[in-house]
Amino acid sequence: MLLFTPGPTPVPQNVRNAMSDETMHHRTPEFEAIFAKTRKHLFNLFKSDEVVMLSSSGTGAMESAVTNLCHNTLLNVNSGKFGERFGKIAIAHGLGNVEIKNEWDTPVSVEDIIEAVKNNPDIDAVAVQISESAGGLRHPVEAIAKALKEINPNIMIIADGITAVGVEKIDITNIDCLIAGSQKALMLPPGLSILGLSNKSIEKIGAGKGYYFNLATEIKNQRKNTTAWTAATTLTIGLLEILETIEKNGGLEKLYAETELRAKAVNAALQAIGLHIYPKTPARSMSTIDDENASEIRKILAKDFEVNVAGGQDHLNGKIFRINQMGLIPTYEMAWVVNSVELALSKLGRREYDGTANKVFNEIFFRVAKVER
Repeated sequence: MLLFTPGPTPVPQNVRNAMSDETMHHRTPEFEAIFAKTRKHLFNLFKSDEVVMLSSSGTGAMESAVTNLCHNTLLNVNSGKFGERFGKIAIAHGLGNVEIKNEWDTPVSVEDIIEAVKNNPDIDAVAVQISESAGGLRHPVEAIAKALKEINPNIMIIADGITAVGVEKIDITNIDCLIAGSQKALMLPPGLSILGLSNKSIEKIGAGKGYYFNLATEIKNQRKNTTAWTAATTLTIGLLEILETIEKNGGLEKLYAETELRAKAVNAALQAIGLHIYPKTPARSMSTIDDENASEIRKILAKDFEVNVAGGQDHLNGKIFRINQMGLIPTYEMAWVVNSVELALSKLGRREYDGTANKVFNEIFFRVAKVER
């Protein structure tokens, strides 16, 4: 079965091999050396002033960011399940909360963010997804961050990059906290999250808040190449392996370019067979289709063509399907996916199969790739 859900994503064989070695104790010079190498790669990936690894899913990093960087009121953008989650975290910790809510295909406007901040001087942190994976939407986070910093340089900008880090180059100039998760573009099992922090955010963290998710405690320890609590040793070893693999395969710029081209080719191929891209501003991390036969298409893909793609949640359950674009995806696998979608439409009697999806995908992907070479 080909795994094409937008997280977890497939774990490359060499990464699985690296993680299958003997278990290593986290308080040893050997693991500290691995930790130090991994941190060096993460600084290159995040381009931030500091990086922190947490033994948690991405939600743990979201909670840590909110509790440490918001001391009064959080403004969150709710255009999907994960944007909504930021607000729930704030409320759970007794913080004030202001929410801007849009349909899941609609990006937040910079103007709406500015208006909300101007109308509520208690807002000291803003949380927004770069890529809202509930619907495959891309928010204009960099523009939002720039505009807010011009109004209030001390406001904290928390950017959820769980389905963006490793997908595209992110301008972190005005971002104070950039969050990533292991099971997305980093091609690892779930259980490790990473935060890239600005010097401004470190000042605000101060002594930190909470216990396990206290970022001040972690920064102090991780600068010594260890962790405050038990490290996710196996995942850290896997993370080093995947970051070294990306470097050996041409580096981050090549990965970003291939991801962008593949997403463009897939979206064009699916539109060529009559399907509709759901979000108004699609993220590069996934191709999201809204369709009345979304559930049937997913079932046919899994049963007849061994392709596993994700569906929708809440009011989009049964109405969309999402195809992953994150990670080191073999081109022949993606060509099979778009071909399988066209075959599924044929089985549903929607259109006669003529190979259009594969043709369009190959024409775009290989023509551009040839020109760039």
